[in-house]
Amino acid sequence: FENSRQASFVQQEYAIRNPMRFAGYGEYCWGFTACDGPGWGNRAINGVDREFFDYIARGAPFGPDDGTVAPWVVVASLPFAPEIVVPTVLNFARMKLGMTRLYGFKPSFNQTYAVENSPTGWWVSPYHFGIDQGPVVLMIENYRTGLLWNIMRRCKPLVIGLRRAGFSGGWL
Repeated sequence: FENSRQASFVQQEYAIRNPMRFAGYGEYCWGFTACDGPGWGNRAINGVDREFFDYIARGAPFGPDDGTVAPWVVVASLPFAPEIVVPTVLNFARMKLGMTRLYGFKPSFNQTYAVENSPTGWWVSPYHFGIDQGPVVLMIENYRTGLLWNIMRRCKPLVIGLRRAGFSGGWL
């Protein structure tokens, strides 16, 4: 739990520092994970040669980073750091990324990568990925009721396996 909580704060702090000066990054615009991106290639933006990626495991603070943000990973962090997740989700909602659509937010976007004829003016993934939806649903429910974590705690084989693997403390 604490590791996931701290990872959320590290991601937010990275976006605030924004060492590579990507458009949009900030206190309420962060979320770095494996996700879809604008595509493989280089593009000069404001005199800076930028490298962009397609689907790749992005990370903060050690990258790779091409300016792509994944709202779903922020939502999946809800039970760990609601005090920074809720305002970030509200910001994403203002960005019109599809929050109220059937599958929720688009899975990723990149404000540095301009796209003509895009309603936003920048790249937004045209797809949804089922693998992104699972953590969102599970973590919203854990935030609301703790249901899945409570079920896990009552699962004897799981508890025994974690203890045999050397885990202790916390809810164990």
